[in-house]
Amino acid sequence: MTGLAILTASEIRRAEEAAISLGTDASTLMDRAGRGAAEAIRLFAGPVPALVLCGPGNNGGDGYVIARALREAGVAARVAALGEPKTQAALAARQTWDSPIEDFKDAEPAHLIVDALFGTGLTRSFDEAVARKLGELAAAARVTVAVDVPSGVSTDDGALLSPVPRFDLTVTFAAMKPCHLLQPAASVMGRIVVADIGVAAEGLLTQVARPRLRTPGPADHKYSRGYVAVLAGEMPGAAALTAGAALRSGAGYVRLVGKGSFSNLPSAVVVDAAEPTAVLADTRIGAAAVGPGLGRGAAARTLLEIALVSDTPLILDADALTLAAEEGPALFLRARHCPVLTPHAGEFSRLFGSLSGSKVEQARQAAEASGSVVVYKGADTVIAAPDGRAAVAASTGHWLAPRARATCSPA
Repeated sequence: MTGLAILTASEIRRAEEAAISLGTDASTLMDRAGRGAAEAIRLFAGPVPALVLCGPGNNGGDGYVIARALREAGVAARVAALGEPKTQAALAARQTWDSPIEDFKDAEPAHLIVDALFGTGLTRSFDEAVARKLGELAAAARVTVAVDVPSGVSTDDGALLSPVPRFDLTVTFAAMKPCHLLQPAASVMGRIVVADIGVAAEGLLTQVARPRLRTPGPADHKYSRGYVAVLAGEMPGAAALTAGAALRSGAGYVRLVGKGSFSNLPSAVVVDAAEPTAVLADTRIGAAAVGPGLGRGAAARTLLEIALVSDTPLILDADALTLAAEEGPALFLRARHCPVLTPHAGEFSRLFGSLSGSKVEQARQAAEASGSVVVYKGADTVIAAPDGRAAVAASTGHWLAPRARATCSPA
C-alpha cells in the first residue's frame, strides 16, 4: 500500500541540498521545476492566455521559468511580481524573462492564473491585501494553478495561514508534501501533479496507494487467502457491514460471530452463533475485528475482554475504542497481540489525550505509545506504525461522512 513519498518542508530542502552537493546547481533545479510545471499546466489548461504571479523567493523563481516556458510553447504569458527576488536562483530566473513585469497589486485578470507567490515553508500569514488580490484574480480566472503549494498553506500540517482560493491544479516537485493530503489544505488543491526534477525523494511518510493483492496460486485456499473473524455485539448491522467489507477487501473466509439477526450480507460470509472464546481459539484466524456495533454495556465489556486475552491479532474500532479509553494503557498491556486501532478524532482524543503537532505527528506519537498500528480516520486518514512509518490516504467521497441530525421547525 506504499505509494508516492511525502516530504516535509525541511526534508525537501535537505533532498535539494543533497542534489546540489552532487553537482546539480540550484538554478538547474529551478529550471527543471519550472519547465515541468509549465508542461503540466499547458496540458491541463491548453494554450490560453496566462498570468504568472511571482513572489520574492524560489517559488517566484519557478514562476519566471514557467512564464518563459509557456511563452516558448506559444502561450501568451504575462508576469506580475510581488517585489524583487531575494535568492540568487530566483534573480537569475527573473533575468531570463525579457518582457515587461507588472506590479502584482495592479495586475489585470487572465484566463489562466498561476500562483507562484509563496511556496513550501510558509509559517505565517501574509499581508491581507495580497491575499485579497490573489482571491480576486483567482475568482476572475477560468483556470487556476498553484505552484508547489497554494500560497497561504502551511506545508507540514495542512493549516490555512491566510485566505486561500480553491485551485484546479497544483503542480509540486520531487515529492508530495503533507499539506497536499491533510485537511483543510487538501480541499483547495484540485488535481495534484508531481514533477520529477531529479531529486531523490525518500522518507518514512508516503501516500496510501491501492493495495496490491497477491494473485492466488494453485495451492491456495480460503484460509491461506486470509481468515477474518468479526465479533458482533448489540447492533448487528455495523458488524455485518464490517464482515462484508472484509470480504470485498480480499479475505478468503469471513466469519461473523454473533446471535443477532443479520441482513444484506454477501452470501459468502459465514454466520456463526458459537461462543467467541471457542471461535478465537482457531489459530487459522489472521485477524479479528471488534467494536463496530459492540455496545458499551456489560456484555460488550465481556466480549472485548475475551478478544483481548485471546492469541488472535485484533482490530479495535468504534465502541471497543470507547471502552478502551476508560481503561487506559492497562488495556494494551493485557492484549497478547498489539491490536490495530482505528479511531476517529473523538475516539483518538479520548484514547491519547491532547497531542501536539500535525495529524501525522499525532498518529506517530499514538502508535509509539500504544505499540499498535493507528489508523487515525477522518477526511484525511493517517496510518502510523510504532517504528515511525506513516502513510496518508487521499480524501475519498464525502458521502461517507456522517449525516447531520435534522431539525425541523413547526410550520
